[in-house]
Amino acid sequence: MIGSRMRAVLGIAAAQLRHERGRTLLAIVAVALAVLATTILASVGYGVVETGQEKFDTSGRDLWVTGGPLKFSPGAVGGFENTLVDSHRVADDIEQREAIQTAVPMSFQTVYASTDGEEFQTVVGVGAPARGPSVNVINGNEFSTRDTHYANGTYDGPMSHEIVVDERTADQLGVEVGDSLYVGGTLSAARQNEFEVVGISNTFSAFVGSATVTMHLSELQEVTGTTDSDRATFVSIDVHDDADVGQVEREIQADYPSYDVRTNEEQLEATLREQAVLIASGISLVAFAVAAGVALTTNLQFSLVYQRRDRLAAIKAIGWRTRTLVAVTTVKALVVGILGAALGLVLTYPGVAVVNEVAAAIAGFEGLVQLSTEVLAGGLVLGVVISFLSGLAASVLIARMSPLSYISR
Repeated sequence: MIGSRMRAVLGIAAAQLRHERGRTLLAIVAVALAVLATTILASVGYGVVETGQEKFDTSGRDLWVTGGPLKFSPGAVGGFENTLVDSHRVADDIEQREAIQTAVPMSFQTVYASTDGEEFQTVVGVGAPARGPSVNVINGNEFSTRDTHYANGTYDGPMSHEIVVDERTADQLGVEVGDSLYVGGTLSAARQNEFEVVGISNTFSAFVGSATVTMHLSELQEVTGTTDSDRATFVSIDVHDDADVGQVEREIQADYPSYDVRTNEEQLEATLREQAVLIASGISLVAFAVAAGVALTTNLQFSLVYQRRDRLAAIKAIGWRTRTLVAVTTVKALVVGILGAALGLVLTYPGVAVVNEVAAAIAGFEGLVQLSTEVLAGGLVLGVVISFLSGLAASVLIARMSPLSYISR
């Protein structure tokens, strides 16, 4: 009995879906778009977190000391306001601790680069020691010397005039190992400072997602005019394997209360918090897409019920149970939800590929958008829930329908 009733419900639902092809298709598309928007944005969030965690984990560092968030300063040389001052002294003091293996100050500044001193391009200048196990040089060599120009804060030591570029910079400027580059924070400073390309490495460009040129920190400060306050973006710290990273973090934070000391995970969280407005915008888009999907599918269900009100009233008058009509409406909604979710998931794959291409072109990160089983499962559930809610709303309308009020007209 129950089986035959279910077959009847399914048959009626299928017949009505075929009869209302236009509305059915529109409802499926509405659900698909809501699912697509959700899965794409969820994949962006998942990929950003995974990529960020991967970058920090592969950096070979355990702690990061910063003077606050990196700020843009369009009117200043370099375009960035690095907030950690007296960075060499801070790094040296931290490195004296027994638990610390290395403490390295690093800086990021926008610089001009040219092969002939005439036509310049802007790239990210990285002030860092391009040497050691954490730096992967794919062509050429690491820096041949340490940062001798700093000279205990006098900045009168010899400059190495060595520079390491990433593959993107090498392609853009047409340079290879052994060639020369003019680099500086201003055009005049760049024309006065010629560097030799000693190696090609994507280590730092993979970290910041941009074309980079890397030189010793003091030399970057020299060519960008920031030697007076010895500014850096952060001090990266590598602790000994047997040290307690949490304990070391607390001790350094106590000694430098004006700075922020964070682990890899905490630094990633801080970076994401700085993008709160962007994240909120993405969440708003998802909420809008879901709300639009619910509204459109519910409106379509109401429209079908309203157009069939006389027929439904007659059917109820001859003895059809309300729950049978509700079951038909619910089945139709679930079918629309499953088909819409399936379409949305199918479209997610090319959508992710397109967004990845755009992200690689703009931000320089490849594979930034990453799909996961959890995201796909969530999209499927979302599509079914959207249609179920619309079917539930239509079912309430059917349940409240009085046959006499329509038949007596």
